[in-house]
Amino acid sequence: MISRLASSAAFLALTAGGAAADYQITILHTNDFHARFEPITSSDGSCAPEDNEAGECFGGSARLVTAIRDAIERHENTLLVDAGDQFQGSLFYTYYKGALAAEMMNAMGYDAMAVGNHEFDDGPDVLETFTEALEAPLLMANADLTGEEALREGIEKSVILEKNGERIGIIGLTPQNNEELASPGPNIVFTDPSEAVQAEVDRLTGEGVNKIVLLSHSGYQADERIAQATSGVDIIVGGHSHTLLGDMEGAEGPYPTMVNETAIVQAYGYGKYLGELDVTFDDDGKLTEAQGAPILLDASVEEDAATVERISMAAEPLDEIRNEVIGEAAEAVDGDRTVCRARECTMGVLIADAMLDRVADQGIEIALQNGGGIRASIDAGEVTMGEVLTVLPFQNTLSTFEVSGQTLLDALENGASQMEEEGGRFAQVAGMSYTVDPSAKPGSRISDVMVGGQPIETATTYGVVSNNYVRNGGDGYEMFVDAQNAYDFGPDLADVTAEYLSANTPYTPMTDGRITVVGE
Repeated sequence: MISRLASSAAFLALTAGGAAADYQITILHTNDFHARFEPITSSDGSCAPEDNEAGECFGGSARLVTAIRDAIERHENTLLVDAGDQFQGSLFYTYYKGALAAEMMNAMGYDAMAVGNHEFDDGPDVLETFTEALEAPLLMANADLTGEEALREGIEKSVILEKNGERIGIIGLTPQNNEELASPGPNIVFTDPSEAVQAEVDRLTGEGVNKIVLLSHSGYQADERIAQATSGVDIIVGGHSHTLLGDMEGAEGPYPTMVNETAIVQAYGYGKYLGELDVTFDDDGKLTEAQGAPILLDASVEEDAATVERISMAAEPLDEIRNEVIGEAAEAVDGDRTVCRARECTMGVLIADAMLDRVADQGIEIALQNGGGIRASIDAGEVTMGEVLTVLPFQNTLSTFEVSGQTLLDALENGASQMEEEGGRFAQVAGMSYTVDPSAKPGSRISDVMVGGQPIETATTYGVVSNNYVRNGGDGYEMFVDAQNAYDFGPDLADVTAEYLSANTPYTPMTDGRITVVGE
């Protein structure tokens, strides 16, 4: 485990007696917004207007506008950045792609943004349109774009910005395994993040820049490794893992987390928080102070009226679809990423059962849903189509195929291989059960696999249903690419889930032990 200082106070103690601090700047930051232009519930789902009026909701572009404006008024010198994944997550993205995100970011005055994996969900052409609309530079250091004509002019590895008379270098990172996570196409080569960062740091320092911020859509643990493996990065503004840092309940570490002399921050996701980090540099560009906290955008943050009106107007084409009530949940259905990416979760059970129910008459025995495809929870009470689409926003279709028992074992090992990092590949299942030991080495974590109540047979062929993203190798499921009798063009997964919930309403969420985690 990478050693870290418990707080910025400890960092200050290490730097006591250094040169007098003479440059201060406040870094305002967001990450993993995922098209949540409207307020969200405490579980990151769609918030009903009456609940928002009652003060029970969070985030939304209108609150974010207010929070940014207030923070800029409170500080003399600010930098506003985003660590990636503005795309995907609600009907707004389905309808507008990146256009509304660019409009809102331009209105808020962002200074720079990293390319997240979801910016590639609809291929390079949609991302190219976004780069043309976004006024801030879009950054991605660890990618060779020479073969991708659509993007090589619109994305930079780094940029130098002048703030209050000083030059600041900003570098961007995207996940190295984007081919597994999204649809970047065959023309982009993604490279090692640490090597890419160090190369840009060296180039920037060679140009006399001594204050460097990395926008890293890589995940909290990866950011710790990058900070350990590189030199010269002062601040890492992270994303991808939706990590909350601070001293509040549910935080996974201190804000900032210090690794050597690098301050790492992240602000959860979905626009629920605005990160606010105050930093001080001495005359030599050495970071001497870093402190702050994410600001919770709850009902105490007033919504900007003009933004409310603009988002309401943008929502008009979506309302007929999302307001349709399709059923009722007897209790909340838990789609929290920390649960669905590490153990059996009630949303995973609902989705996998719905998939299998839809194709059981085709001889399909097993359903497998990647936990990363589950993007929200559903509250108890009436369930609308909009809520289901928030849970399953990717427009994935059902895929049916045949593979051997050994391939299924390989798939389950892949699903369990990144549990420590909350990898999205974790397998929620139906028609089968398995045991996973997260303390074992990746590749040897799965045991006691049963199909239809019988031990799995490695040489037997099984019928499987998943989503087209997984079937085509997404989230590391390359073992499914050459599956037999594959058909990737079934109904939309959100529609299948909505129809199952409707047919079983009021739906009572449950788990039944189909996934056993050793040690729990």
